[in-house]
Amino acid sequence: MPVADPVKEPAAVAAVRSQAEAKKRKAFWTKQFYLWHWVSSAICLAAMLLFAFTGITLNHAKDIAAKPQVTERKLVLTSDLAKTVAFNGEADGKAPLPEELAAWLSKELRTAVKGKTAEWSEFEIYLSLPRPGGDAWLTIDRESGEVTYELTKRGAISYLNDLHKGRNTGGAWALFLDVFSVACVVFCLTGLALLWVHAKRRPKTWPVVIAGMVLPVIIIVFFVH
Repeated sequence: MPVADPVKEPAAVAAVRSQAEAKKRKAFWTKQFYLWHWVSSAICLAAMLLFAFTGITLNHAKDIAAKPQVTERKLVLTSDLAKTVAFNGEADGKAPLPEELAAWLSKELRTAVKGKTAEWSEFEIYLSLPRPGGDAWLTIDRESGEVTYELTKRGAISYLNDLHKGRNTGGAWALFLDVFSVACVVFCLTGLALLWVHAKRRPKTWPVVIAGMVLPVIIIVFFVH
């Protein structure tokens, strides 16, 4: 009757334990990869669709016709408001409009004016109001108190394209773009990690991954001028 080797038996047990721990670690990280992959995809789903669509529209911008719509309005300041911008000998410069005037203009024109820097000269105040998908500006005659406001809209596609570029979109959208970018990085890296986890059962994984990385480089080096 064979007798168990007292030296080899603990080694075998240790090997089994090591394999069990390795499987446990792999299962833990696979679960984490799945968790972060779907969470990041949920965060960036809507924005990813927007950026994919506007990537096409930007790439074919010259083929998409846009007819700007220009609207002009004229207002006259009340006597009290006119006094806040009347020329009193101060030098030309840049400064926001008085708060009371900015609040009145925002209400009348339905556009944000408060806190925006205007250009002050002896006879006129000029305020640029750029926005995604269009442009706007207003002038105030410091003698007559007449306000001229012009708004240009270039359509929905132009608006979405400017969202893609972050053009004149403000701090909140810029912060969202940062969060979206981080979510995309997490989404891509966890996707790569999941490919690595299942690569043994999917032998075509790495050729496809390498092709996806090499193809843009080839196009840039040989075809982009």
